[in-house]
Amino acid sequence: MQLKKTDVKTCATLLKEFQNAPQPFNPEKLIFKGVGNRDVYNISAPFEDEGELVIAGRVEPRDSEHSEVYFFVNRNGAWIPKQGAPVFQLQDPFFTKIGGELIFGGVQTFPHPTVEGTPWWRTVFYRGKNIADLKEFAKGPEGMKDLRLIELQDGSIGVITRPQGEKGGRGKIGFTRIPSLDHFNLQAIQEAPLLEGQFIDEEWGGANEPHLLSNGLIGILGHIACFDEEGNRHYYPMVFVLNPDTGEFSDIELIATRSHFLKGASKRPDLADVVFSGGLIRKGDGTADLYAGVSDAEAQKITIVDPFIKYEK
Repeated sequence: MQLKKTDVKTCATLLKEFQNAPQPFNPEKLIFKGVGNRDVYNISAPFEDEGELVIAGRVEPRDSEHSEVYFFVNRNGAWIPKQGAPVFQLQDPFFTKIGGELIFGGVQTFPHPTVEGTPWWRTVFYRGKNIADLKEFAKGPEGMKDLRLIELQDGSIGVITRPQGEKGGRGKIGFTRIPSLDHFNLQAIQEAPLLEGQFIDEEWGGANEPHLLSNGLIGILGHIACFDEEGNRHYYPMVFVLNPDTGEFSDIELIATRSHFLKGASKRPDLADVVFSGGLIRKGDGTADLYAGVSDAEAQKITIVDPFIKYEK
């Protein structure tokens, strides 16, 4: 399938285009219990562990970014910490399956090596047959969030990167392909070419969850973000599709905005218009459920038209 790529689109252009697209419906807040008065946000989509659906969620006090990741199970409509499951000192959890193994990760923060009083971060990866078995096996480069892996049709691994600074500015998406997890190292990550023309330099974005489509293409659920004149942040959930064989990719499309979700608390006033894509459950009936962190304070889900079906035709 030929993927259509036009000129780079800004948040403003994407918002305008999205007004004419099918709109999301059925927003719902997820209820979390068992973590005191801390917030749970930037969740993963539900996935199966030992025969039960589990959600990984970022748990932290409203006035802090000292975050832990818990695994939650649903009991009578509320999500509570899974008994005996590990708790990780991470932010923004994600998962995938590679070679039948669970691959789990998140963002680890630590003091910046040279700028005093400033946090620094990297993406850390764990693997195991299930949650209880997870062991760390890789760290991404310092300063890189939104690093993701996906097993492709031929068993090779797609690596989706997000450099910032000299190579990526405020944050751009890169892609490379490696033969196996044994080749997942800093050099492969740092040498991954950028997908040119997805973001203007003043805006930024990242991949949150790659999906292998039925024809071998990669559907990418991610986010695109910008500042307004007052310095407020605006994060929008988006998708695009990438051909791992040719390197071609499609234009970004928005799939929801903060206004489609239920009203609620915000961590800070400048984060009110933030939706951080967590995961997408494709339901096979032409729709999909988007799980997301909202305003850095809550987790919600909403139903959308499955954005990847048209690429599988």
